[in-house]
Amino acid sequence: MPFTYNGLPSRVIFGQGTLARVAEEVQALGCQRVLVLSTPQQEGQARQVLDQLGELGADVFAGARMHTPVETTEEAMRVLSSLGADGVVAIGGGSTIGLGKAIALRADLPQVVIPTTYAGSEMTPILGETKNGLKTTQRTLKVLPETVIYDVDLTLGLPVAMSGTSGINAIAHAVEALYAKDRNPIVSMMAEEGIAALARSLPIIAGAPADATARSDALYGAWLCGACLGSVGMSLHHKLCHTLGGSFDLPHAETHTIVLPHAVAYNAEAAPEAMARIARALGADDAAGGLYDLAKAVGAPLALRDIGLNEGDIDRATEIATGNPYWNPREIEAQGIHRLLSDAHAGRRPETLEATDR
Repeated sequence: MPFTYNGLPSRVIFGQGTLARVAEEVQALGCQRVLVLSTPQQEGQARQVLDQLGELGADVFAGARMHTPVETTEEAMRVLSSLGADGVVAIGGGSTIGLGKAIALRADLPQVVIPTTYAGSEMTPILGETKNGLKTTQRTLKVLPETVIYDVDLTLGLPVAMSGTSGINAIAHAVEALYAKDRNPIVSMMAEEGIAALARSLPIIAGAPADATARSDALYGAWLCGACLGSVGMSLHHKLCHTLGGSFDLPHAETHTIVLPHAVAYNAEAAPEAMARIARALGADDAAGGLYDLAKAVGAPLALRDIGLNEGDIDRATEIATGNPYWNPREIEAQGIHRLLSDAHAGRRPETLEATDR
């Protein structure tokens, strides 16, 4: 079977206590004065990183926000310029990592990324930015972090609710990689392994958040799923989530968690091989139902109405999502997308087309 696989040039440090290596990794990139990035909620962790960097640390910018608003990036760029920083260290989840990428796009500076969630953005050359209420994405190696430090210890305190939604957000990357237009056997192998690692570890974490073995398994799965996202194109699920996040300001991980089973149900008939692999990785009979049951098992939200989407917004969301759709294994039909969003809004357990037809 002919295929093309593009490996991504990033350095990965994985283990426990690996945060201690941040200064040497910054030096290895040739940086002398780096800006540490975080959200306001994680400023304390950012200050600890700044202390570890010593003379290599310029300051902390703790203004990262969800969906990477352009105005936040512009503010960070002004701070970066005033400090004369020659690199960035981002600690946190997708919001902070997105800000680091947005800076790299504009200033072409090296990045060291320290993920504290399972979002997976650190392994991708993809940047999503929001401007005037619309989220747009682009793919360029300019935004791929040079070095990623995975420290399992930093995830031990990740709240149970965030662990579940962040982990299923990661699973979404691998799910769509399995039916991507440019899929290949290497990425498909990583995708199935990533889904399986998260599917077995997230329920354990929900009951025992400090279980270091489960946390390590989840972080390993998130790394694999993020690498899938970085290597192949995404489809309907990601388009829907970008629409809901960018235009309706819904929380990123929760949106992915709720939409994923419904997007999978929509595509089930058009991608049977992918569905079989997803179900196998989940240990479930049905891919869409298995994803919904996993979300329920970890206590994640199941309905878009519970995270801020009004029923009256479904028509507008359908219009945006179908206006400039990503490639998808099944044709994008407005009526089907409206039904998908209605089911996700209500939190109904999804059924595949085959199940519905019976």
